[in-house]
Amino acid sequence: MYYISDLLYPVLIFIIVISVYFFRKKKGLNDDIIYYLTLIFYSFLWFMPGILQIILSPILALIVVYFIRFKISKKQKNLLFYTLLAHIVFFAFLMFKSINDEIRFDDVKNIRYQQVILKLKDIRDSQIAHKSVKGYFQNNWDSLVKFIETDSFTITQRKDSSILDIEMTKRYGGVKTYKDIIIIDTLGFIGVKDSLFGSDSRYSQMFYVPNAKDPKTKFELNAGFLNQNGIDIPVFEAKVSKKVILYDQSINLILKENQVQSVDGVNGPSLKIGSMNEINTNGNWPKNYSKGN
Repeated sequence: MYYISDLLYPVLIFIIVISVYFFRKKKGLNDDIIYYLTLIFYSFLWFMPGILQIILSPILALIVVYFIRFKISKKQKNLLFYTLLAHIVFFAFLMFKSINDEIRFDDVKNIRYQQVILKLKDIRDSQIAHKSVKGYFQNNWDSLVKFIETDSFTITQRKDSSILDIEMTKRYGGVKTYKDIIIIDTLGFIGVKDSLFGSDSRYSQMFYVPNAKDPKTKFELNAGFLNQNGIDIPVFEAKVSKKVILYDQSINLILKENQVQSVDGVNGPSLKIGSMNEINTNGNWPKNYSKGN
């Protein structure tokens, strides 16, 4: 998302440089130096990383002090006063814009993350249903949707009972001995779609990432088996990169978000559920996002 205030940055630089240019035509000997120093400073400011701005700021301050003390006339000091005043306004604006942009970024991020999380939860429920019926997780979206539409859960009833243990009865010389068993009765079937989604058809679009630049962008889906102690255990993972969710936001804020390591934030460069490296069907987001849903 691009904000109107974003346009003020280059416009303000342009206005300051042009103003200094016209002022210099009416002033004295060292105006060319002041003008070109200002032009160079603002040109570099547009491209400089923050660390260079911090390093070069005291150097610029020393240059300004030197010119005030030894090189400029009284009339030129008036020009410098207004230039410095413009600098103060400019940097105050940048400070406000930096804070305000982060606030707006967080608002957009939280809304979009919650929308993505809702879909990831539907994917998890669908995958768990698939595993309970088929014994494994699905790695193909079309097959997973078809499973939801056509397959059913078996409704069963478990009952504890006991029967005569013939072997133990013989062993104890005809004394009747019983053993416990579990009887499973099949009561009927219920469709996976009806059980998970009722009359809602959102499952047919659950693999599309909400708010992505391309509406047809899909979550990345993987499924397979993880061997633990000689046993192959089904695992799956569905994820999407944060830069896909926040494609229209500031690249600097996205890079900062990718580095998050916090109990209140989404750690790592992607939003995901499940894992291909461990037995886990949870998401990597904190509880506060789930509460927001």
